[in-house]
Amino acid sequence: MVTIRMELGKDSYDILLGRGILDRAGELLNLERKVLVVTDDGVPEEYAETVASACREARILRLEQGESHKNFDSYRRIMEEMLDFGMSREDCVAAVGGGVPGDMAGFAAATYMRGVDFYNIPTTVLSQVDSSIGGKTAIDLNGVKNIVGAFHQPRRVLIDPDTLRTLPPRQTANGLAEAVKMAACFDAEGFELFEKGDIPGNMDRIIEGALRIKKRVVEEDEKEHGLRRALNFGHTLGHGIESLHDENGLYHGECVALGMLPMCSGSARARLKRVLEELGLPTVCGADPEKVMAAVTHDKKATGDRIRAVTVEEIGTCEIREMTAAELRSRYCEWYHL
Repeated sequence: MVTIRMELGKDSYDILLGRGILDRAGELLNLERKVLVVTDDGVPEEYAETVASACREARILRLEQGESHKNFDSYRRIMEEMLDFGMSREDCVAAVGGGVPGDMAGFAAATYMRGVDFYNIPTTVLSQVDSSIGGKTAIDLNGVKNIVGAFHQPRRVLIDPDTLRTLPPRQTANGLAEAVKMAACFDAEGFELFEKGDIPGNMDRIIEGALRIKKRVVEEDEKEHGLRRALNFGHTLGHGIESLHDENGLYHGECVALGMLPMCSGSARARLKRVLEELGLPTVCGADPEKVMAAVTHDKKATGDRIRAVTVEEIGTCEIREMTAAELRSRYCEWYHL
């Protein structure tokens, strides 16, 4: 088992990474109290039940699967369940699943009685490499992603790569897009792992590499005032594309992949495109530029008439720049010939 310590003063915590450690939840987490286990109906039931069986007293709440359910209705369900369960500030919430249960449970934990303990147990590639750490919790409102939320660090994160065995290939690729993003911005050597292939054989190294990158960035900039904004590479345009989910049916990581390509240049773009294609991620997009940009300009990253965006000119390095909506639209249309 690998232990990665997130050093954030009083909010410091351990990220535990190892195969088979889900079965050790009772040993590795403080579950001798009331625990609300939040999951969704797309997560194998055995994962949440394994955690619940290790608790002194537990309830399992299964939400409906998908980003469309990361809303106030689901948030209210969690809060009402906590209240009905008679939870106090000494009790805790444990998220078991992907980014949606993690965000929802984390936000509920941040706001119930002004904050209770929260454990994150991610079971998808996307949540294991990215969303499970860093303390960002949120829900969506009126089609705008993560616009209502709070920073609330988990007490501990438990990552068991064995839980990935039930994922379909498309979901695995979806999560790997975020690991590619971090390597493209911060880790040229790690990016080469993707270029060499054998992703299954290197999965543990890929997860650990992504976690160590995010650890360093979050420790330096916990509340996203500077360096942490670099983790939004691909997300500015990607969130705009993702807002049209009902039209294109794309997953989050697939939209991030499409959002990265226009923000690269030269050899970096060529290398990134080859890696995305090898992973089975999309590199062609026909989403309406006007609709994409309408969503982008409503995003949290917009400041006045300027939009913060991240560019990669050379693999392993990145730059945070302010662009006009017209500049961003031009990049999008030029790359996708729209």
